[in-house]
Amino acid sequence: MAGRIEDYALIGDMQTAALVCRDGTADWLCLPRFDSHAIFAGLLGTEEHGFWRLGPARPEGAEPPAADRRRYRGDSLVLESEWDTSRGTVRVTDFMPPRDGAPQLIRIVEGVSGRVPMRSELRMRFSYGRVTPWVHKVDGRTVAVAGPDSVWLDTEAETYGQNLTTYADFTVAPGDRVAFTISWQPSHHEPPALPDPEGSLEATEQFWREWVEQCTYHGPYREAVVRSLITLKALTYGPTGGIVAAPTTSLPEEIGGVRNWDYRYTWLRDAAITLSSLLRTGYREEARAWREWLLRAVAGDPENLQIMYGIAGERELGEAELDWLPGYENSRPVRVGNGAANQLQLDVYGEVTEALHLAHMTGLTRNDYAMGLQLKLIEYLEKHWDEPDEGIWEVRGPRRHFVHSKVMAWVAVDRTIKLIESGDAEGPLERWHQLRDDIHRDVCERGYDKERNTFTQSYGSKELDASLLLIPQMGFLPPDDKRVIGTIEAIQRELSTEDGFVLRYPTDGAEAGVDGLEGDEGAFLACSFWLADDLAMIGRVDEARQLFEKLLSLRNDLGLLAEEWDSGLQRQVGNFPQAFSHVPLIDTALRLTASGAYVG
Repeated sequence: MAGRIEDYALIGDMQTAALVCRDGTADWLCLPRFDSHAIFAGLLGTEEHGFWRLGPARPEGAEPPAADRRRYRGDSLVLESEWDTSRGTVRVTDFMPPRDGAPQLIRIVEGVSGRVPMRSELRMRFSYGRVTPWVHKVDGRTVAVAGPDSVWLDTEAETYGQNLTTYADFTVAPGDRVAFTISWQPSHHEPPALPDPEGSLEATEQFWREWVEQCTYHGPYREAVVRSLITLKALTYGPTGGIVAAPTTSLPEEIGGVRNWDYRYTWLRDAAITLSSLLRTGYREEARAWREWLLRAVAGDPENLQIMYGIAGERELGEAELDWLPGYENSRPVRVGNGAANQLQLDVYGEVTEALHLAHMTGLTRNDYAMGLQLKLIEYLEKHWDEPDEGIWEVRGPRRHFVHSKVMAWVAVDRTIKLIESGDAEGPLERWHQLRDDIHRDVCERGYDKERNTFTQSYGSKELDASLLLIPQMGFLPPDDKRVIGTIEAIQRELSTEDGFVLRYPTDGAEAGVDGLEGDEGAFLACSFWLADDLAMIGRVDEARQLFEKLLSLRNDLGLLAEEWDSGLQRQVGNFPQAFSHVPLIDTALRLTASGAYVG
């Protein structure tokens, strides 16, 4: 069975990523891209669906031992795992070099003390565990082939095949280093070049060292911020600048439940807020690349803006279920693709416009087409802002007039007015001033419950929604407005778990709720960070700091966060690691640092 979600480490090359468990098992890897079919899908099934375990040898039938220690090597994505055994200590270094050729996963075994027997077990299964490849030797190299894909294994260790698995048994003493590399290549191409594991390790460390040096944040939460930035960089698809929400699919929001979605795509919302965090910490090149990705993805058709695209800007993301996979801890169905791509989510226009506005305000080189796109988006909103939509949480129930969607439509208009007033664009200023006022009035009249002194999830509803916490952060109302304070306090009362974290909205267990789905979910970590932000904004900075540091304690030992936290099971749930959790971590750290809320 796969490990707990927080037992995994992320390694990647800015084109795809692998998850490696504490016991040295790579249980998830898609090649050659984030959204390609997995060759290791044990995370969502069993060992029969593909894995690669590298660690100390163990008696037949015994559970593989977890590493006694693991860490990233400095500020990098190079993972080190160490085992103390009865025969000595051994270290395994795992990484994926930023590539200009074939994608590679490299694993280097190093003897630290004693003489430690080791075993590599490599079971490749293509097409998410469905296809067993033809494994054979070519000029001393092991290659697995199935259809258009081939994966090459290179190692100096002697390998053998047994039970449709490739094994290597060897022993390491102090100073011994034994490398294993798998490289993907189209099966009709020539074999990939022989790897250089040691040279690749040095180059990978240098890449991350130089990238982290660009970070402009040097506050008290630097360790958490830098690890989150590295994670966001790892989720960026280098060739295009697209940013995936997470490198996984179908890790459940409720263990055993049906809320299992494919996050290996670029949500405009997630990517836009990621861009904002990168800009605030000094990473302008990533911002420029994302803006170029956006312009290509939307090119010529802003009226039909999708909420998400493929990492190269693909529009067709049809959803399907993989019925041969039992799911993570029997959480079915396992889904690939995402049918929410065709939803109407009006808030996306606000997030995209806010990101473009921030890029412009921080001095990113002017792009006339980006400004033209922004004006086109407002022209669309002018006609459609008052329609119901599926909202930020992608409900699969009926459309509603979600308050957060209207607020973000206001943001889109407001930021565009500022662009025009700065002299950098032209547009019908008077008309759009009126539009901004109309949206604001509509929200305050129809989305606010005077009796309870709180904004509500949608017009006419009594439910709350944690996305309302963004009202003061977006400047829709000032933090000291009684309606803002009332909303914050209502969310604390009605949407907080016993440990103080925040649910997105009420769910109804066995009954289909507002989102059209049965079951419940964990506390949404992004919303919990938003609450910390709001508390700081209304002057409750000590409370904000305490909540923030409590959230930091939920990270795994490597500083990584999934989408949600299950307060009952006391474990992370949802896709992992999740950009939408790491971005608000950065933003809240910046806000608390600026407010002087940190106490050493």
